[in-house]
Amino acid sequence: MMSTKWISAIVLLQLCYTGCGFCGKVLVWPCDMSPWLNIKIILEKLTERGHEVTVLVSPQSFIIDYNKPSTLKFEVIPMPHDREAAEKSLDHFLDIATNVMPTLSHWQSALKLDEFLFQDDGNFKLCETVVYNQSIMKKLREANYNVMVIDPALPCGELIAELLGVPFVYTVRFSIGDTVEKYCGKLPAPLSYVPVTMAALTDRMTFLQRVKNLMYSIFFKFWIHQHDNPFWDQFYSEVLGRPTTLCEIMGKAEIWLIRTYWDFEFPRPYLPNFEFVGGLHCKPAKPLPKVLWRYKGNKPATLGTNTRLYDWIPQNDLLGHPKTKAFITHGGTNGIYEAIYHGVPMVGVPLFADQPDNIAHMKAKGAAVEVNINTMTSADLLHALRTVINEPSYKENATRLSRIHHDQPVKPLDRAVFWIEFVMRHKGAKHLRPASHDLTWFQYHSLDVIGFLLACVATAIFLVTKCCLFSCRKFNKAGKKKKRE
Repeated sequence: MMSTKWISAIVLLQLCYTGCGFCGKVLVWPCDMSPWLNIKIILEKLTERGHEVTVLVSPQSFIIDYNKPSTLKFEVIPMPHDREAAEKSLDHFLDIATNVMPTLSHWQSALKLDEFLFQDDGNFKLCETVVYNQSIMKKLREANYNVMVIDPALPCGELIAELLGVPFVYTVRFSIGDTVEKYCGKLPAPLSYVPVTMAALTDRMTFLQRVKNLMYSIFFKFWIHQHDNPFWDQFYSEVLGRPTTLCEIMGKAEIWLIRTYWDFEFPRPYLPNFEFVGGLHCKPAKPLPKVLWRYKGNKPATLGTNTRLYDWIPQNDLLGHPKTKAFITHGGTNGIYEAIYHGVPMVGVPLFADQPDNIAHMKAKGAAVEVNINTMTSADLLHALRTVINEPSYKENATRLSRIHHDQPVKPLDRAVFWIEFVMRHKGAKHLRPASHDLTWFQYHSLDVIGFLLACVATAIFLVTKCCLFSCRKFNKAGKKKKRE
């Protein structure tokens, strides 16, 4: 008889073989900085489930440590890189983000952000290196990937997916003015109650706010489509050998994983291939360590004795501590969701990008107070902090949002993984793609139908008028003839 040891070994071997039969191969085109932190969590979950995940990474990446042992595979793109120049570019952006953008209006800040992203040609060089490098593309084709996971903040991932003939899934927080979601993904966004991202408005708008919302929408659409897209449209057309546009290729995304949820979002229409998975990075708090990381910088001379400085702290664990009463935040989505997850009210000091928008959402839901970084004084910050701590409504509203977030049939991370695996199993999700992608803009808005009906009405009016005039003339002629007789 076989020993228990051998039986166990055979069973384990069979389990491994069976498990790999359901596994797939995932190719990833990520975005650096905070978006990577979100997508990395999804990728690690995929590897836990037995999938093989390969990440295309630039040697200039700031936080993607491809030399560190990992369950992920990294394909480093061979391209010339100047680390010092890349760091200077990042420092320049951080300087603009913290010192310039907060002093600008929302639309000026959006333009500044878009201008920086457009002028930074590092992503284009990376894209060009991949699509024109025959050895890289051959290697990617031979790998036979089942799905591609892409952050659309920087173009190119969808172009690679198109060249490989691989279905792709987007994971995205927002685009400037929602232009990508609305015009490429065809997500409905009635401007009467759906605020444009980066306008810092809510779903309860006054007449003037609705005017502002409409103007922002028109402006962002014109700017993005006239300023940014033509460059990528031309490049995509050259690579694919046929006339196309960036938006057309982006519209082929099978699933859009949006990193927000209804605890944060205002009620709005959405499509079946859009899934809201906000807070997928959140998790229960761990006990705080006895010693926290130290602050390495110079201590300000004016710093009070009741304030401590740290180079890094476990933010999620601190927010989950029962003695945490409030969270002073710049309004980044990750931090906002950790506060929602643990039910902590906020004092928002937004700087740029979606941060003013995020704080506007939390203010509208009664879980935050905003302080303007350009005009605030220490007294303003203290007043806001005391308001959030001492007024019970803020804690109650934050706790209510936390309950909403936790009351989901499936956790956000599990939903994200499910839809990626769904696309792998079914080789896409075409049955969820709306027909609006195949309509022209005037067909989408039924302008051709409206024009036809107006033409019918005008024709009917014309014919009735002609008949009336003809009858009147006949009647007049008959009357005159009768008089002569």
